[in-house]
Amino acid sequence: MDSIRKQVTDNLDQLLDILPPRIKSSIELCGGLEQLVEIVMDLGRLPEARYFDSTKYLTDDPITKEDLALCVKQVGEFGGDNRAGIERTLHRISAIRNRKGEIIGLTCRVGRAVYGTIAMIRDLVETGKSILLLGKPGMGKTTALREIARVLADDLNKRVVIIDSSNEIAGDGDIPHPAIGRARRMQVSQPELQHQVMIEAVENHMPEVIVIDEIGTELEALAARTIAERGVQLVGTAHGNQLANLIKNPTLSDLIGGIQSVTLGDEEMRRRGLPQKSILERKAQPTFDIAVEMWERYRWAVHDDVAGTIDMLLRDRDPGRQIRAVSDAGEVTTTEEKPKNPEVMRNPAVKGWRATGKIKPIPLDPQVQMRSELADLSSKISNSTVAEPNESGDEDEEEFGDMSSYVAMRERFGTLNVYLYGVSRHQTEQVVQSINLPIEITKDLDEADIVLALRSQIRTSSKVRQVAEARQIPIHAIKTSTLPQITRALRRILHIDESPADTISDLNMFAYGDSEDEIEALEETRLAVEQIVIPKSQPVELLPRSSIIRRMQHELVEHYQLRSESYGSEPNRRLRIFPN
Repeated sequence: MDSIRKQVTDNLDQLLDILPPRIKSSIELCGGLEQLVEIVMDLGRLPEARYFDSTKYLTDDPITKEDLALCVKQVGEFGGDNRAGIERTLHRISAIRNRKGEIIGLTCRVGRAVYGTIAMIRDLVETGKSILLLGKPGMGKTTALREIARVLADDLNKRVVIIDSSNEIAGDGDIPHPAIGRARRMQVSQPELQHQVMIEAVENHMPEVIVIDEIGTELEALAARTIAERGVQLVGTAHGNQLANLIKNPTLSDLIGGIQSVTLGDEEMRRRGLPQKSILERKAQPTFDIAVEMWERYRWAVHDDVAGTIDMLLRDRDPGRQIRAVSDAGEVTTTEEKPKNPEVMRNPAVKGWRATGKIKPIPLDPQVQMRSELADLSSKISNSTVAEPNESGDEDEEEFGDMSSYVAMRERFGTLNVYLYGVSRHQTEQVVQSINLPIEITKDLDEADIVLALRSQIRTSSKVRQVAEARQIPIHAIKTSTLPQITRALRRILHIDESPADTISDLNMFAYGDSEDEIEALEETRLAVEQIVIPKSQPVELLPRSSIIRRMQHELVEHYQLRSESYGSEPNRRLRIFPN
């Protein structure tokens, strides 16, 4: 992995040649050119050379107007973003102007092509998923974009188009720098028109990948969403150090699905165990599937499920992350940083029902149950009748279109392709894996056999319904994206009989973290339901728990299609489960 550290500095002499002679000679005497980041020249101040870890004054004489004029004359015309470049190099010269429009300062940024810099995330690049890079200035975001474009174009043979608003990715001039390989570059005449060039690239040049630097306006964020919805892989950067910054940025929040305030009803608020009715939720699927937070030059944090991460952050929970770094020996190391468990506020004297010996766990044999369900699956599908909308009386679910078309597809191919709209992909995959359903989640509506949608989303989106109707794809809508409702919907889609007494084989499905307190509380709930509420038709009151754990217990009770409510006041507030 030595190539990760290897830097190829292109034409640094050409950048030094535009500087006043005394400043150029001073830089050469200072040495350390491989660590040089930029040269700063401000009128009336001493010129500075800035390195990765230090700053040096270059002369004892302040910068004059003649010094600045000499540089500007050799650079050429500055664009609307006050940036200029040197043809066929990656160097960037940025101007500071006074009120009259006169240049009174220059920042001469050294541009380098660094080969091997994306070795830490190359596996993510090859997945074809859209990737968002975040990080403060100087962390190498543009350098990484340039290398990603080259790898996708040269190594993976994809059609790559770079939207280069300031000629920073592919260099100045009409001929792009060789560092981008076979990738094509589209220049932007005016920075405010960048979103139009993004759309033009998709409509005119048939790219498989769009690379864009510095998504900074609402129009650019909307253009990025349009590109992603057309099935084009998007690789871009945005302002912000972490994903949490985008949640608070109304201009760019659409990149992560958009944020909306939702007011809950009294019953829903009690079910979730929340202290207030107004909460923040994600509006739609994020534009980017993967996010990379560039903490340091060779230490990045990866979120491979942006939707799940945003949902966790909106619940004020740490989502966890994967840390990828390059060691001193040049080797890439990967460590998983697990979510930090929330502090559990509960009575320390309470140890749970397992410790009291009142209820013993029921021995489970998940393999036997799984084989039994799969063995009966084909006959259940072929023998079942097609349900009309809401025939079960369940107001949480609704069906649109001919629900029989997917049965033949299931029998022919063995699996059912499900397209999710507004429903959590992470939670759906949990359900599919936990009970081993013959279902594949697809991102392409054209490949879908059925659409599983959030009712509020599908009713307001005529576009998705029109496409589904045109392709004769049925839609199954649920009220909320919770594990119990997703489980019930998938079972109903596959015509698998639902039984309130179904045994839960993996309680971790309903746990937010992995603490013993959460699993203990969920097991207490399960045993109470399976040993008392269902067989004896008697209500049960559980032990006092924190609001977060009560929310998990409510969702588990909903899985059994039972009703539960919270009673009492903190810290003794507890769940009461009622029979049907």
